[in-house]
Amino acid sequence: MKRSNLNLADVKNNVKNLKGESVWLAINRGRKKIEKVSATIKDIYPSVFTITTNGSLQTFSYFDIMCGNVKILQS
Repeated sequence: MKRSNLNLADVKNNVKNLKGESVWLAINRGRKKIEKVSATIKDIYPSVFTITTNGSLQTFSYFDIMCGNVKILQS
């Protein structure tokens, strides 16, 4: 688990600013499997955010970004 220098409020604010935009995500699925997907940030909730990719809905927590399991890459 790798910690970033951002705190929770910064991460939430960054994700909130990208709501509705198309972004690239690098998702660590474990066992050295990194999945890169093009997604749109759909909804923002107090402890999680949702994305849509290829018609499917996925949910991630802000802690996933802080740990480095999910990285948001600008498109």
